[in-house]
Amino acid sequence: MNAEGIVHDDEWDAGDLGCGELVIHLRNRLRAMPGKVLKLLARDPGAHADIPAYCRMTGHQLLWEEPAAFSYWIRARVQPK
Repeated sequence: MNAEGIVHDDEWDAGDLGCGELVIHLRNRLRAMPGKVLKLLARDPGAHADIPAYCRMTGHQLLWEEPAAFSYWIRARVQPK
């Protein structure tokens, strides 16, 4: 698998937001799009470690990452009713 085969529903350029602010905004975006795919561009040096860890802890699915291109594809988990 590679990024070329992943269709994303939305894209967000988080620039160089640090972990705390990045995660708050990411949480809100993913909550608003259950089951859909977000392409995230994050240039913060810690994003390479923070984004996969955030996905593991929250149940979102990290489909693919290209840290050299600052790109992450995340499928938002579906919230239980």
